[in-house]
Amino acid sequence: MIAGRIPKNSTIEASLHLAEDVDLLMANSSSTEQPAWQRNPVFEFFASLKLAVVLLAVLIVAAIAGTIYESSFDAKVARSYVYGAPWFNIWLVLLGANLAASALSRWPWRKHHLAFLITHLGIITLLIGSLIGRIWGIEGTITLFKGESPTNRLLADQRQLRVHDVDGVVKAYPAEFLHHPPTPQHPRNLGQLASGARLQIVDYATAIEGKLNPKPLANGGAPALHFTISTAMMNQRLESWLLADDPQHGNFSMGLANIELKRGSAPNAAKGTGDSPNRLEASESARFREATTGQASRSEAIELEESVFAFSKAPEEQIGRVAKGGGTGAKVRLEPPQSENKERVLISLNGKEVSFDVAENLGRDVEIRGTPYTLKIENYWPDFRIRDGKPSSVTDRPNNPAVLVTIRGRGVPATETASNPHGAGTEFNATGGPPAMPASGADALNHLTLFVADDGAITYELASRKNGKSSGKIDMSKPLPTGWADWQLVVDKAMPHAGQWMDFTPVKAEKT
Repeated sequence: MIAGRIPKNSTIEASLHLAEDVDLLMANSSSTEQPAWQRNPVFEFFASLKLAVVLLAVLIVAAIAGTIYESSFDAKVARSYVYGAPWFNIWLVLLGANLAASALSRWPWRKHHLAFLITHLGIITLLIGSLIGRIWGIEGTITLFKGESPTNRLLADQRQLRVHDVDGVVKAYPAEFLHHPPTPQHPRNLGQLASGARLQIVDYATAIEGKLNPKPLANGGAPALHFTISTAMMNQRLESWLLADDPQHGNFSMGLANIELKRGSAPNAAKGTGDSPNRLEASESARFREATTGQASRSEAIELEESVFAFSKAPEEQIGRVAKGGGTGAKVRLEPPQSENKERVLISLNGKEVSFDVAENLGRDVEIRGTPYTLKIENYWPDFRIRDGKPSSVTDRPNNPAVLVTIRGRGVPATETASNPHGAGTEFNATGGPPAMPASGADALNHLTLFVADDGAITYELASRKNGKSSGKIDMSKPLPTGWADWQLVVDKAMPHAGQWMDFTPVKAEKT
């Protein structure tokens, strides 16, 4: 027997070689037992832990965004843009596929895999239930009262298309089309009705505009008139039909003015006051003089605030409202642009004239030199229009520039706010300053009532904040000056007997 000692380094190297041989043997054995489908790259991708981490991270971020949307707006917004969005459903399907692949990657399963498999199966079951509820479920509320009979009505927080079928059953279909609205090429099939007919939604618009377009009748119905009203100053033309004495279609609102149609004849139309619609009634003129005379003696300085609209195309026209104290007596003009700048605002006040560049001073309080007042250019519209009673700009080009300025300061009022003789409770400038705008929510002081007699004669009664009241006869296609700045009205169509008919056209919804 030969005795000897193995060096220490040789022992370590032998141990390492032995461990490597064992690992290689186990790997080869595992690789041999693992089915081929588990070694597929696609399966390995869906079963990977990295994919699970990415999916869960995105879902956490989406949940945070959904919570913010719900707290800032409501649950419906969060459901539409996050929880009910198609991408969110796809993400849940991917998570379910990842969980299923992860569970299958342990095949063949052993006893110690039981807790792992139950956990994954439970999560997959929850995801499937959530997906079924999101696609086919209905969310709503039912109000139950103690002692009352049972109810089968569900209040759903979503748009629905309701169809009263021939069998007497009212059928409701979801009509939320935020992501995939129906089109004539891809209609939405809603199923079969009791009569055997199939119901489809072939088109959808987020907003529509309903326009009255009455149809002539042989008899019955109501008289109808079509008119246009236009202004060169604001470069605007409006047109509409009116049905006489109709609560819904007998009135046309322009924001600062209203037009309505009634049966009968205008009071005092036979007196011929229609030949001079800009003439004030004597009693109203006297009240103007009284208001003006009463303020002539006032000379103490008070806080004044006045807002004025000025138009580049109509430098002599300005519309304003006294908010505090009285009028400043300022004349506001909007001059055309020079070089690269926007228009300039010219203020004539106390014998002085000061100009301000709109672009440089928009939204700023600036001093009017030589006066105790400051000026703020509140807003500027390059292409001014009135829409739904509110000023707006239809383009960015200076086709019809307008500006709103506010003048504030302590001084002697040039025009004191007096009671308006054309309506109670509103304000106007009594000494010929800019006509006052009505307060928010108040009835317009400018009003035109059209009358249609049984013989077809058309008369009018006109109330103008600036020019008082007048009445007279209207001839077809002949302009009627309204006294509302330079607005002129033309009646061009009439029907003695008309039936209501509405035309609906899609319009672009305004962003909020």
